[in-house]
Amino acid sequence: MERKCNFYAGPATLPLPVLEKLRDTMVEYGDSGMSLIETSHRSPVYDEVHAGARELVRELLGLSDEFQVLFLGGGATLQFAMLPMNLMNDDPGAEYTLTGNWAKKALDDAKKLGKVNVIFDGSGGNFTDLPDAGALKPQSGAAYLHLTSNETIQGLQWQDWPDTGSVPLAVDMSSDIMSRTLPVERFSLIYAGAQKNLGPAGVTLVIMRKGLLERCRKDLPAYLSYPIHADKDSLYNTPPVFSIYAVKLVLEWIKEQGGLQAMEELNERKAGLLYSAIDESDGFYQSPVSSKDRSRMNVVFTMPDEQKQKLFLSQAQEAGMVGLKGHRSVGGCRASIYNAMPYECVHKLADFMRDFRKKA
Repeated sequence: MERKCNFYAGPATLPLPVLEKLRDTMVEYGDSGMSLIETSHRSPVYDEVHAGARELVRELLGLSDEFQVLFLGGGATLQFAMLPMNLMNDDPGAEYTLTGNWAKKALDDAKKLGKVNVIFDGSGGNFTDLPDAGALKPQSGAAYLHLTSNETIQGLQWQDWPDTGSVPLAVDMSSDIMSRTLPVERFSLIYAGAQKNLGPAGVTLVIMRKGLLERCRKDLPAYLSYPIHADKDSLYNTPPVFSIYAVKLVLEWIKEQGGLQAMEELNERKAGLLYSAIDESDGFYQSPVSSKDRSRMNVVFTMPDEQKQKLFLSQAQEAGMVGLKGHRSVGGCRASIYNAMPYECVHKLADFMRDFRKKA
């Protein structure tokens, strides 16, 4: 099989060695005589997978014992509600930044559950830039400050993090988790759907300070309670066993590549290839995003007219590059270049962009 260069925003490309390992262990895991898919989540066979994935998260991010690592279901979308349900207080409520489509979804759910204060609203500028992180000052006593670290649709990404003092910082990192080094001591809660940088859809990573567990509401339905999942080590109900196994393999692959520092350097190089092709095009390609806030995960750009864009997408697909059409809500083009996107594919796209411009 000739692999496509898969630029879809999610579910997204996975490392080929991980896919091959999943293939080779699909029918029988180790010498267990059965597939991991059909193995009890309370068996010794799965215990090793579960603990291994959890410890790799700790190792790669440099987490201290102050943090709890959970594997939950429902995607980041469930976390939009689960976070405020557990932690929002009556007064002054929770603080949110509105930076794009995904931040809006989180904000909309939080508004249904309690008092919300929007301390940055980027909608007036059509979500093309972010504020200075140092300028974000949440109210004293706020339940938490929520950010979306990377907006896949608008193509912008926080490059620095606010100092929130005693107010917990909660961040949706679904589309850039494990893509760069992090000052983990600044965060109180991180959540991330797996299907972009961690593995297949079906599992959500939640990392939270153990001290927050004491602040969570005690009257929630069981599955919506962080303390219950923490107490049961993410085994309150049957977890997505095979997806967690895939996450473990992806984390092992990241470690083999050199960890988060190596991922960050590679992602900077990949993004640099595409932004160079855009910036040197004399306006043929245009990035709507402020240069200081450009995403290293989702490179968005527009072209002179719709006909040229259709031709661009068609010829790119013929050349083995798929998933370059922008989100339906904003149009244009988008190249999602998560950790597992090979450098060679990004180089191929940058060369294609230059050749297409010359011929257009």
